[in-house]
Amino acid sequence: MAIRSPRIISSKKVPKGYFAVYVGENQKRFVIPVSFLSQPLFQDLLGKSEEEFGYSHPTGGLTIPCDEDIFLDVTSRLNQL
Repeated sequence: MAIRSPRIISSKKVPKGYFAVYVGENQKRFVIPVSFLSQPLFQDLLGKSEEEFGYSHPTGGLTIPCDEDIFLDVTSRLNQL
């Protein structure tokens, strides 16, 4: 049985097909695939971001106002799709 590596990557440059988000109190940066944008579970997180920040993101990237653990759980579920 093969081990699947997560689709979240750590990189200063954002590769084609990915985008950066900042998560949690410490604004930890994650680079995730754009395919997540079409997933209802991820869209729920985007809705929370819009409620809290509107469309103004001071870091220049998308800020998601949730705990890192919740974000990692959501992205883990999305990786399994």
